[in-house]
Order: sequence, then structure tokens, then C-alpha cells
Amino acid sequence: MTIVAATKYVALDDMAALAEAGVAVVGENRAQDLEAKHSVYGDAFRWHFIGHLQSRKAPVVNAICELCHSLDSESAARKLAIPALVEVNLSGEPTKSGVAPEHLPAFLELYPDVRGLMTMPPATGDPEASRPYFRRLRELAESHGLHELSMGTSQDYAVAVEEGATLVRVGSVLWQG
Repeated sequence: MTIVAATKYVALDDMAALAEAGVAVVGENRAQDLEAKHSVYGDAFRWHFIGHLQSRKAPVVNAICELCHSLDSESAARKLAIPALVEVNLSGEPTKSGVAPEHLPAFLELYPDVRGLMTMPPATGDPEASRPYFRRLRELAESHGLHELSMGTSQDYAVAVEEGATLVRVGSVLWQG
């Protein structure tokens, strides 16, 4: 299992603390922040893109990242050139990105280098409430022969690991004192 340090709210200067702590993999949500942080810290980390991928930002992600966790549109699939995880919207929330589970088989045919799936369950104060979403994602991945599962964040990573996560995105838990 790989821990991906989510750096969405980490200031450029604070990235040094992650490097000094030996963090190997960081995930950024915004392409412009990815560029800025990479320009300073470059090879200090392995870089993942974990935010919503807009097709016009794909060239930046291609140039810097080894993996995109959030592929969910045909236009982005046409421009992405690195391994990817397809984001699946298991909750059906209209405010969340992701491919609907019933559209996953057709979407998987669009992109040749899909390594697995990613999901974001509904926000909750109870980590156990995320379990059915994580279990469903694992089942979907298994049914399509996919092996990588990006699921779990600072509030529910333990449940995600129990359900088979291979990549866990944590941010705020790294900065708690």
C-alpha cells in the first residue's frame, strides 16, 4: 500500500517538511500548484495528480506525474499520456466528479493505460459509513481485472485499507500535532 501525501493545502515552503520526513509520494489537486511545487521540489518526490483533471491541464500532468487518480472524461482521456485510475462516482452525488458505475465498462475502452479505480464517498463523520463505497469499488475493480484502488483520506483511511486500498490519500492527518 502506498501513502500519497495530499498537498492541496500545503504551502510551497512547507513542502520541505515532507521531503525531510522522507515522504516519497505526493498528490496535488491543482495543475498550477503542481507546476509551482514541482519547480522547487522536482525529484524530491514521486508526483501524482489527485484532483479533477481538465483536458487542458493534461499536458502539465503528463510532464510531471507518474499517475493520475482522477480520469473521468473522454476529453481528458484523449490528452492524458500517463497511467491513470478512473474516478467512479459511486454515491451518485451530482457535486462529485467521476464516471457512473454503469458507464465504467464503456469508459475503460477509451483509455489503454488504466491501472485501477478511485472514489470519494460522501463526507461523513463516521469512517464506517465509507465502507460500502470502498467495498463496491474493490468489487468493480476485480470484475474488470484492475489492481490499483485509490480510496480513503485522512478521516477514513483505516477502513479503506481494510477494504483493499493500494493507494491512500492523506493530508490533514500529516499536520495534526
